[in-house]
This record gives sequence, C-alpha cells and structure tokens, in this order.
Amino acid sequence: MNGYMYETHSHTCEGSACGKVSGSDYVDFMKQRGFQGMIITDHFFNGNCAVDRDLPWKDRVAWYCSGYRKAYESAKGKDFDVLFGIEFNFQGDEYLIYGIDEKWLLENEDIVYMPRKDVYARVHETDAVMIQAHPYRERGYLADIKLTPEICDGIEVYNAANPDYQNALGYQYGKELGLPMTAGSDIHYYTDDPMGGMLLPHRICEIGEYVQMIRNREGIPARITLEGWIDAVEDIAELTQPTRDPDLEVKYVS
Repeated sequence: MNGYMYETHSHTCEGSACGKVSGSDYVDFMKQRGFQGMIITDHFFNGNCAVDRDLPWKDRVAWYCSGYRKAYESAKGKDFDVLFGIEFNFQGDEYLIYGIDEKWLLENEDIVYMPRKDVYARVHETDAVMIQAHPYRERGYLADIKLTPEICDGIEVYNAANPDYQNALGYQYGKELGLPMTAGSDIHYYTDDPMGGMLLPHRICEIGEYVQMIRNREGIPARITLEGWIDAVEDIAELTQPTRDPDLEVKYVS
C-alpha cells in the first residue's frame, strides 16, 4: 500500500512508568520498521506516569514532555517526523489527545481533576481531539469496560498490544458509531511483532495536520509486519470480526 506510515500511540521511559525505551532511542528503530514518523503519547499524570507527582506543576510538565523532546531532537537530520500527544486516563478508560502542546499543559493544571465531559470540552476549545484508546481492552486491574460515545472524536480500532478479538470488538464499535478510526502500536519497547499505525496520504510535520486528517478521515488504520508488509485493518478478518464476547462487563458512561 502506498502512503506514509505513522505510529500514533507510543510510550517512552521518560514519561511512562511502563516505558522501556528512551525517546532518543526510538527513531532509528521506527525507521527500520518502516515508519515515517511517530506521535509520543506518554501516560499523563492520572495514568501510569513516570513523573514525580510531588513536583511543582511546571517541573512535572517539563519532565513529562522530556521523552518527546528527546525523540524530536534525535530525529533531526534523519528524515523522520516526531509529534506530541498524550494518553489521558479516567477510570481505566483512556484517551489519546492530539492537538495540545506543552504550553497548553502548563496553562491547564486543573485538567487532571475534571470529569470526562469537562476535559472533552476543554480539549475542543483548543481545536484538539480525543480518541478512545483500546476501548475493549481487558486487564486484571480493570473492573469493567467503559465506552464513552458522547465524549470522543474517534476510536482506536487496532492496538497492536492487544488480542485480535479485543481489536475486532473495537472495530465493530467504531463502525457502529460512525466515528473516525485510528490504529497504533501502543509500543513500550522494541518488538518484532506486527505493529499498528495510520497510513497517511502525505507527510505531516505538525500535530494539527494529523488532527485535520482524523476529522477528514484521510488516514487508513493499518498493520505493518516485521517484513514491512502494510495491510489495511479493514481487510484483515481477525481484526474486524470478533470471535468472542468480552469477559468484563461493558458499561456506557459519559
């Protein structure tokens, strides 16, 4: 398939407690895997974040953004695009927020205390978007599956870190809502497994370009193999046709 492959969901060890790779070390690996760029989306302060929560807000934000900055600096001169996003957690339901930056975080310290609908409204004030990540993810630490059709702008329908049936359930959910669909790897460390991302018709240098492409439904959620084969998620039966129901209770919340 023709286009430019972008990782849209990634974690660094600087910003995410579960991250194993420094932002400065990702670029060469991602290029080798066939990506043109990546969006760093570390866990924010209300998730599995690596940042010391006792620090003043300004220092916390600087630490949080350090993984992105290292990746950005490492990409200079390498024909690779590094963009900024965040992964925001509420009660186990998480969202990829694209279109905000470090300055916005510094000016919105109260965001970590807001309910979902207020965060959604605040994000929209700056023309950003919220994508529900891995909506049907099941983990031992989760009590249920929370779906939030009223406060998301799209659905991550393929997350390479989750089982096929969970992705297929997410795909069917996205089709039902009629919202834009995205894909990503949710990468925390180097991997030889298939990865996910968005196949875009042209390169993007600013996160606002990606936001607009989501709204215009220009990108194709895709899977890329170790050998570099890229396939649209919609063409992969195991990622679109659920083989089982979820084990956890599904709740619709707002």
